[in-house]
Order: sequence, then structure tokens, then C-alpha cells
Amino acid sequence: MKKWPAYASAAWLVAFVGWHTPFLFGWNPFHGEGMDTAAFHAYNATLIGMAAVGAVVVLATVRPWGRRVPRWLLLTPLVVGSVLLTLRGVPGFVEFLAQVTGIAPAGLLGLLDPDLEPPTGAELWAGYAINVYFFLGAVLLVPATYGFWRAPARGNAMVVPGDDQSL
Repeated sequence: MKKWPAYASAAWLVAFVGWHTPFLFGWNPFHGEGMDTAAFHAYNATLIGMAAVGAVVVLATVRPWGRRVPRWLLLTPLVVGSVLLTLRGVPGFVEFLAQVTGIAPAGLLGLLDPDLEPPTGAELWAGYAINVYFFLGAVLLVPATYGFWRAPARGNAMVVPGDDQSL
């Protein structure tokens, strides 16, 4: 099993933390409504915490120091993260495809509400980027999780033939 999905997932999670952290300090590049409320800040801080823990957990599956962590303690957040990213990423990617092909220019909700205007400009491109980004997260984390689950273990970290790193 390859280690690159774990490293790529960690990079994805670190980028997620890097993008969301400025929101805690009032940065609002798209001038979205409700982004200055206490509820949004609590939600955002939770997402940042989950992503930061996720980056450490996914790295623990491929690094020697991860062998000290009980396998279930790594596998549980990996499975939860994979499920969450799949539930967010796949429908988002379907919406992205529906928008770019013209099937649903206003997105999937536009199919239900014909009065909904299609997004334009920065809002359109931000929606595209967000939907594709979450799909990419699922595409990376699911194989990393599956690889850790299926790989023969020496301790807990994934073992790759010829990899004889010690703690």
C-alpha cells in the first residue's frame, strides 16, 4: 500500500486549517452573511480543530511515531472523516458537474426552485472551488483510510515493503 494518500490528505487538511483560521479573526473575503456570528465562529473553530486533529491522525498512520497510538484511536477518526468528506464532497461534485454542463445552472437547489438565480462572478467560482476541494478531500482521505485499515501492521503505522524505519 502506498503512503502518498496519507501525505496528500495531511496536506489537504493543513490547507483547510490555513484557509479557515483567518475567518476566526474577521476575514470574510466573499462578504457572506452570518460569518460574524458567535455560532459561525464556534462552528468554524470546530472544523479547524477536526481538520488539525485529522492531519495528525492521518500522518500517524504512515510515520513511525504513530505506532505508539492504539490502532482504533487512529481508525475511528479516519472513518468518521472519510464519511463526512464523502457526504460533503460527492454531492458537491455532482452539483459542480450539473452547473458546468448546464443541467442545473443554479445548482441542485435550482432544480427545486425555478426562481433561484444562478450564481455569477466570484460567488460562482467560489462555489466551484469549494465543491471540487471537498471532493478532492474525499478522494484523498478515503484511500488513506482504506490503506491503513487493510495494511499489515507492525505496531500501528502502515508497513511498506522495504520500509524498516524504527521508532
